[in-house]
Amino acid sequence: MTIHAEALLFDNDGTLVSSLASVTRCWTRWAQEYGITAEEFARVGLHGRPAAEIAADLLPADRVDEAVARIEQLEVDDVAGGVVLLPGTAELLAALPAERWAVVTSATRRLAEARLGAVGLRPKTMIVADDITRGKPDPEPYLLGAARLGVDPARCVVFEDAPAGLESARAAGMRTVALTTTHDRSELDADLVVPDLSALSVQVTAGGVEIRGAA
Repeated sequence: MTIHAEALLFDNDGTLVSSLASVTRCWTRWAQEYGITAEEFARVGLHGRPAAEIAADLLPADRVDEAVARIEQLEVDDVAGGVVLLPGTAELLAALPAERWAVVTSATRRLAEARLGAVGLRPKTMIVADDITRGKPDPEPYLLGAARLGVDPARCVVFEDAPAGLESARAAGMRTVALTTTHDRSELDADLVVPDLSALSVQVTAGGVEIRGAA
């Protein structure tokens, strides 16, 4: 299967890098500190959503700001040794001009830069939780990513591992490639589903980028 695009938008955690073990450690500690039971925590969607929205689902409004600052600090402190590049990430990004791609993540800028920096990735364009008012699955993050790159949303392809992120991309009118790094294939509604970025190849053309992969 070949998909043509002018720009590529990548989620970070679960797409470019894996910080799953770190996320589990930090959020488990955070929940314990704030007296949140395992049952309460299990009812809240975690992956692919901004921390502020997760905290707002679990805590009174007057505790959210403090709680968000706490989880950010826990995760930043856990970056060393807690983040690894996923297969195919380095090779695929190295083939792309810097102006043709962006990272669109639900993490804060401080956390996103810490995680990406830990594996040597420094994208020219990055949309983070600090930049938006409504997180995934709302289309705002990916629409802002397209706008920052100066590309029509319909000419963008999104790479995601989470259902919330894929829903955000579809709502933005973008085509989607899903990675089965954190969710089962049956949970992922996308134009193309692959194990990870190593299953794809990209070729830069005069009009943009060609993505090739087998469904």
